[in-house]
Amino acid sequence: MVPEVASPGLAGLFGDALPTVARYADLLTGPGVDRGLVGPAEAARIWDRHILNCAAVADLVPARCTLIDLGSGAGLPGIVLSMLRPEADVTLVEPMARRVAFLLECVDTLGLARVRVVRGRAEDLAGQVAADIVTARAVAPLGRLAGWAAGLCRPGGTVLAIKGAGARDEVAEARTVLRRLRVSDLAVLEVGGGKVDPPVTVVRFVAPARQRGAAAGRSPRAGDRHSGRRTSGRAASGGPGGSGRSREPEKGRGDG
Repeated sequence: MVPEVASPGLAGLFGDALPTVARYADLLTGPGVDRGLVGPAEAARIWDRHILNCAAVADLVPARCTLIDLGSGAGLPGIVLSMLRPEADVTLVEPMARRVAFLLECVDTLGLARVRVVRGRAEDLAGQVAADIVTARAVAPLGRLAGWAAGLCRPGGTVLAIKGAGARDEVAEARTVLRRLRVSDLAVLEVGGGKVDPPVTVVRFVAPARQRGAAAGRSPRAGDRHSGRRTSGRAASGGPGGSGRSREPEKGRGDG
């Protein structure tokens, strides 16, 4: 449900999507908590610390694009962005079966016709699918995340990594990796000012115009070689995909 004490700009931020976003919030604080995807302590702050945090990133996402949410977990930020950008084609990449099952349930319940769910690992998916935008939240430090994300970008595509107060330190530590990947337009941005408090920190960079080699590093979790997508609410077997991510409660820290 929509919080009783709502942010003054809540309706303005979500517009016609607000009822659907509220249903998603109920899924996170109900089945999401019951299944261990969201920590019990996070339920009370699911709006301000999670949903609004993800919604702020929509300012960096074109209305029409392809988007991969790497290590989607419970769907943050991918599901939120799909509701705010209904003309975008969104792929939620997640290796863990219980999270995939929850994502498929969310996609069906919320009627997100342009969202699909793929189970597997990022390094398996690299070179087989690509998107204009790749997002990630609380997946891994930037030094590991950058290679996985760049491998899922189309040539010249954009990576948006939601980070916390340590974002600039992560960028400094990942300089060697980022240089090897030949990324460009690297920036640490504060987004959502005036809409969410505090603003959200995002590390943005552009993948090279021509990819060379597979994504760097290995995902921290192994997935099996099955894909899941919204097909009558069931996961379809097929090609590989995926990524690794940290446990869902860590998403609230925004520390990658």
